[in-house]
Amino acid sequence: MENESARETGSSVSPKRRELREKVIESIATTMDLYGVNHSFGQLYGIMYFEDRPMTLEEMKDYMNMSKSNMSYAVRALTESQMIYKLDEKKDRKDQYIAETDFFHTFRSFFGAKLQREVDVMLSSIREVTPDLSEIVLAQQTTPEEREQALRDLHKLQHAEQYYMWLQGFVDRLRDGDPFFGTEASQSGEKEKEAGR
Repeated sequence: MENESARETGSSVSPKRRELREKVIESIATTMDLYGVNHSFGQLYGIMYFEDRPMTLEEMKDYMNMSKSNMSYAVRALTESQMIYKLDEKKDRKDQYIAETDFFHTFRSFFGAKLQREVDVMLSSIREVTPDLSEIVLAQQTTPEEREQALRDLHKLQHAEQYYMWLQGFVDRLRDGDPFFGTEASQSGEKEKEAGR
């Protein structure tokens, strides 16, 4: 990680500020690692977060000392998580990317996508097997023991479906920018940025 955040283009970074940045970059990488994001991808995001300017794949590769294939994979993963964005404008015919610096937005995008995937997979499975379980319960040839066990499974799945319906509402509110999820703080931060320009 040494010298990664030091290579700031267009301005000088004092050794003290570089050290402070590197602490935060490492913390970003560590916390992203907890959520299943590769540690080095988290470092890349942290570097781009502080760079606060568009970067090309070549520039990122130089910062991270990663192979081109690993860098492409990192950029794809971060782009899919909406933690960085590809710009329409190119630099010397090379694609440029910039980090999303609003943590409220990255939280909503990242966890919204993860939770939506869980909801989709689980509700699909529950709704696929529920009719068959119901048939087992209602069938005349089903033994009392089998009926009781099928009913138990059915009740568990009904409870699980209630949870996933609740979780879907949670995801919808998360994506819609419910104030509970920090939208007001995020918007006030944006207003302060605008006022400072």
